[in-house]
Amino acid sequence: MAELKTRQTDASVEAYLDAIDDVQRREDCRALAALIRRVTKCEPKMWGASIVGFGSYHYKYESGHEGDACLAGFSSRKAEISLYLMPGLDATQTLLAALGKHKAGKGCLYVKRLSDIDVRVLENLIRDTVAELRRRYPK
Repeated sequence: MAELKTRQTDASVEAYLDAIDDVQRREDCRALAALIRRVTKCEPKMWGASIVGFGSYHYKYESGHEGDACLAGFSSRKAEISLYLMPGLDATQTLLAALGKHKAGKGCLYVKRLSDIDVRVLENLIRDTVAELRRRYPK
């Protein structure tokens, strides 16, 4: 079975955030970190080299594939901020419609800047994601 590349590390979240060149993006990422920390009640940890993750859960699929992932997280990418909100965004269409300017993938949300979205709606999306993951994968 393939080994997961994205796992929690001891790297510094502060160093990662400090290294974001764009001042506005750095401030947005710091604000996201504070928001997700408040919602999850978990301290931020680096997952791999570029994901700031909060909390964790262990999953196991029927196929036998299993691993650990963060409950919620984000990464500053070249063009936008990627928000990792597993287990997918299908059940959140009403919230997404109210979010503001964004793109959505299967389990990711992409925003250019926080001023483009309603942060209260994002907070609800994060809260719903974390509640669903904790329901699906109790400790």
